[in-house]
Order: sequence, then structure tokens, then C-alpha cells
Amino acid sequence: MAVDRLLPDDDARDLIALVRDIGARTLAPQVVAAEATGTFPRETFRVLGRAGLLGLAAPPEHGGAGLSQVVYLQVLEELAAVWMSVAVGVSVHGLSAWPLAAYGTREQRERWLPDMLGGEQLGAFALSESQAGSDVAAVATRAEPDPAPGADGAPGYRVTGTKAWVTHGGEADFYTLLARTSPDGGRGLSCFLLDGAAPGLTALPPERKMGLTASRTSQLALDGVRLDGDRLLGRPGDGMAIALAALDRGRLGIAATATGLAQAALDHAVRYASEREQFGTPIAQFQGMTFLLAEMAARVDSARATYLEAARRADAGVPFTRAAAVAKLVASQAAMRVTTDAVQVLGGAGYTLDHPVERWMREAKVTEIFEGTSQIQKLVIGRRLVTGRP
Repeated sequence: MAVDRLLPDDDARDLIALVRDIGARTLAPQVVAAEATGTFPRETFRVLGRAGLLGLAAPPEHGGAGLSQVVYLQVLEELAAVWMSVAVGVSVHGLSAWPLAAYGTREQRERWLPDMLGGEQLGAFALSESQAGSDVAAVATRAEPDPAPGADGAPGYRVTGTKAWVTHGGEADFYTLLARTSPDGGRGLSCFLLDGAAPGLTALPPERKMGLTASRTSQLALDGVRLDGDRLLGRPGDGMAIALAALDRGRLGIAATATGLAQAALDHAVRYASEREQFGTPIAQFQGMTFLLAEMAARVDSARATYLEAARRADAGVPFTRAAAVAKLVASQAAMRVTTDAVQVLGGAGYTLDHPVERWMREAKVTEIFEGTSQIQKLVIGRRLVTGRP
């Protein structure tokens, strides 16, 4: 059953209708085969980009739609209800382009942002390392000054290190890269825009994962990669602030996609329970099953409410760090519980590959891990509570 959404205007309603149509016609026919074979759907992202879906929240003057977070996140939810790997990819792409839109100079935005939003380029966010996941200040990848003039005629940087858990690693056309420009902990990080074809950049073999198998996740090895000076976003030392601000938005994206995944599992479970009969009665009529489905629905609705509350704060231009952490925590836990319960509703059938619920359960787990684990979200929420910050 399609979600009954409260949208601000006819344009938003038309957009959701378009996304649902693309999901049914373009995404749904590919999902099972691509996830079974681990095939990265690069052409699908081009299709979404040409439809304008890769730049929905970006400024209109650079080719984006300037969409509110309230509407944009509901687009992500709709995509995730059909294909989680693609929805996460759209969210990651938006996360990767945001630092340029927010911190880039006018010249940088005019040079690079239109292509990022037009559909032909796909982005990735290179922050984590093997020893620097939740601890952003522990990033060890170095960007050292290179006095030789680059293509822009100015000194630049040479970057050396290894990034881990990069969604779209080896497939992306550009990477938003966090690297160390001084030894001063979190104050020593800077943010760069890295060309995906830069000499010295190598994507290692993709990780073998329990879910989201059509989404490539790889380490990146950087061996003296040259970055011209105009590839720096913001000022030297701004990297930590940029990363944390981007993660607030990234957490909203994961909350929305987790909600879409949970909604798909709920819908499938309701359909199955309404059709499956035992003792001459659809199992949905049994009180134990009805209560289980009701609890699943309550978790989905709660997840949606929390991410929309955070989205409204973001749209209002007020701090939303704690709200984003709450949304990510609630929605990811809801996705894990609802998909697990969906397997239970289907019983033995849910444990087979004949139904998508087993895949959704595997996919749900990572929503409790990436963009900050559930434990990190609790840490963020707790610290904000005791310091009185929103």
C-alpha cells in the first residue's frame, strides 16, 4: 500500500508520483538479479540523474531543485522501499556534493557542481579509515604541501593514506576527501574534492557484505595523489566541522532509507498475512498476528515522524544535530526489528530466497552501523542533553 503522505504542494505530490513510477518501471525489475550477482547499477544512477533526482536538495542556481529536506527525504524513502542499494547511493551522492555546495567558493561551485547534479557524475564520501571510524579526529591520511605549481598555477598537496568503507569506492567520479594537513587532532583536518580518475588513486577489491551487495564498498589507496590548491573546500583545518555538518545530513538520509525499507517489509508482511490461510482463516485475522503487524506499523510511523521532525528543523535553519541522531537511531532500530518481524510473519517462507524479506533483514542491519553506529547516536544525544544543545 502506498504511503499516504502529507506534502506541501502539488509539485511535491507530482514528484513523489514520478519517483514511484520510476521505482516500479526502472528499479523493481532489476533488484533481485543485481543483488544476487552484486552488480553495481551505474546506469540506473544516470537515469535517476537525468530525471533530476541526484540534485533535489541542491541550490537551483547550480542545477539543483532547491527542494526542502521534508520532501527530499520522502523521495529517498520511496526509493528505499523499492531498492535500498540505490536509495543509499542517492543519499551518499547528496552527502558527497553538499560540502562543495555549502563551503565551496563561487568559482568552485560554478566549475564542478552542475556536473555533479546533472546525473553523469556519481560521488562518494571518503572519511573513514581502518582506525578512524567513529573517531573522526584520528584520521591519518596526510595531505602534505606540494610547492610545485599545478594546473591552476598554484601550489597544491600530495595525499597519501588509505580510506575504508567508501560507498561507491572505485565507481565514483569524484570523492569528497578528509585528510590531515596538520598534526593538531580534529583541528588539523581539511576537506578536498578529489577526481575519481586521479593518478595514484586505487580502489581495492570491494568488501564482501551480508547485504546491499549491489552497492560497492571499497577501500581507497592514495599514493602521493596530487591535488591542486583549488581542490581545497573551505579553509585548511575546516575538515572536522565540514564532516560533522555533512554527517548530520547523512544521518537524515539513512533514517529516511531505513524507514522505506521497513515500510516495504511491513507491506509485504500484511499482504502475505492477508492471503495465507491456516485453519480456514487468513492468518491476519488471528489476534497474535494482528498485534504483531500493528507493532510493526507503529515502529514505521514513529521512524517517519522522527526523521520528518529533524527535516523540519533543518529546513528552518535551526540546529538539528540531536534530532538527526534521534531519527537515525529510531529509524535504523525500527528497520532491524520490522524486517526481522516480517520474516517471522512469513514463517518458513520468510527464511527462503523466494521472498525479499530475508534480504531486507540483511540490509537493515547496516543502517545501525554506517553514518555512525547506534551507540554513537546515543552518545551524541546524551551529550547534547547534558550540555543543553539541540
